[in-house]
Amino acid sequence: MTRYKKPKRFFEDAGIVDPGSAYHVDLENVSNTKGQDIKSMVDLGRYFSIFAPRQSGKTTFFEGVCKHLANDPTYIPLLLSFQGYKSLQTQRFYNLIKKPLQRQLISRLTLVACPRLEVIKSTIEFCTISDHISFRELFEELNRIVEQKKIVIFIDEFDGIPRSELENFLTTLRELYQEYKGREDKALYSVGLVGIRNVTKLVVGGVSPFNIADQVNLPPFSLKNVHDLYGQYTEETNQPFTEGAVRKVYEETVGQPWLVNRLGTILTIDIKPETTEPISKEDVEKGVEMLLYEENSHFDNITEKAKQLKETFVDIVFNGVEYVPGDDEQSLLITHGLIKAEGKNLSVSNPIYKKRFTKTFFRGIATRVDASFRPYYLPDGSLNMERVLTDFEKYIAQIGAAAFYSTKKPMEITGKFQLTAWLYQFVPEGKGELFYESKTGLGIMDIMLIYRGKKYIIELKINRYAGTIDDALEQLTEKYLLPERVAHGYIVVFDPKTKAGELCTPRKHRAGGKDVLSFNIGIGK
Repeated sequence: MTRYKKPKRFFEDAGIVDPGSAYHVDLENVSNTKGQDIKSMVDLGRYFSIFAPRQSGKTTFFEGVCKHLANDPTYIPLLLSFQGYKSLQTQRFYNLIKKPLQRQLISRLTLVACPRLEVIKSTIEFCTISDHISFRELFEELNRIVEQKKIVIFIDEFDGIPRSELENFLTTLRELYQEYKGREDKALYSVGLVGIRNVTKLVVGGVSPFNIADQVNLPPFSLKNVHDLYGQYTEETNQPFTEGAVRKVYEETVGQPWLVNRLGTILTIDIKPETTEPISKEDVEKGVEMLLYEENSHFDNITEKAKQLKETFVDIVFNGVEYVPGDDEQSLLITHGLIKAEGKNLSVSNPIYKKRFTKTFFRGIATRVDASFRPYYLPDGSLNMERVLTDFEKYIAQIGAAAFYSTKKPMEITGKFQLTAWLYQFVPEGKGELFYESKTGLGIMDIMLIYRGKKYIIELKINRYAGTIDDALEQLTEKYLLPERVAHGYIVVFDPKTKAGELCTPRKHRAGGKDVLSFNIGIGK
């Protein structure tokens, strides 16, 4: 009989991953637009930038690259960080750069028995780096005296550079690259800038000071990465993950490293601790639910970004916008890892983010109503949806129609968000589930609320033409109610032809053997 063994390592969710104490996998397909991996770029003497959201494995990845390069004695890999430097004055900034540069350079040259070590030591010790000019002069001198050695510098948290030095520093790197391009006898051989913003796209003073760099994206974990990471835990403990569980984790996280590691901890510590019983897909569903209600720094950091760009984020939640390259708000949401662009399509980066942050936004409206109010419930405990939607109409009358006119035409997406948020009051405390843009047999339902096991399906429309209600009836009854085996459905029409605040009587319909109740909600100015 296989017995459970105490693990030697853990799932890291608080900083750099140390392979000696935490489970670790190497990222795959980290390459530039030419298909070259990091080692190939370094061998070719390329300068490059790599950007990815926080807690996506950047620092861990480059520490691994440095260790790999250290196997070749011709390379001198140096890892710097500009974290916390943003408010520094110029001279203090360059003084702080010199210290780790000097320490790591001398340590590496000593290890590889560099024949000119003493000369190099003296050069660095007595040089003063106080601005970008002296920074450049140092490397011009190192190019002269360091023989058959290739310095490779990775600068982590590059976003932390003092704003006043951004143009000077990038221009200096660009000049060093151009001056020694194509030469093998150069000490500053390759440079990688690492951060959450793509510095190759920065424009300072009307030009890009670092347009010589390759652009590299850091990918999330692949399904194989997740399988291998969890496999390390299984190897140590004898507790397996089913294939369904691993796939479910990947589907929910889309490989976001912090989420994958955090779920690993929840599943093995909170859901099924100290046992050889397999972790199943159902366990993952429980773990995701725990994670959604957890307070942690990861969610705190990106929630602030989502709140700052709430309208754009909500539009993307409901698949309401296309990707516009160069759009500031979309770019920021991509930069911070909240959304992703695939061709012209924008979507939230993973289902966990989508569930977590829409819950955050929905709470604001849900707290304005009292879900315990008795008229919302029928004697059998089911929802009185006529009362729920009637009160929603009154709520829209109170807030007015302005929110529906952020563009020239009233947006259905605005009503979808408002109604989904209103219905969120019935979700907490395990009483129900709320789905929006949910796939069913013949299409995608706008909203489905499941409360105490009963499904309430709602189709939303903007009243733009005479046949709106007929089209909604056909779509609701044939595409959604029929395959979901639901006898009753609801239609909410947001009507710009009816003035906001004018309450309309709900209408009953019978179509396709189904009973449907429709609401016409005025949003006219």
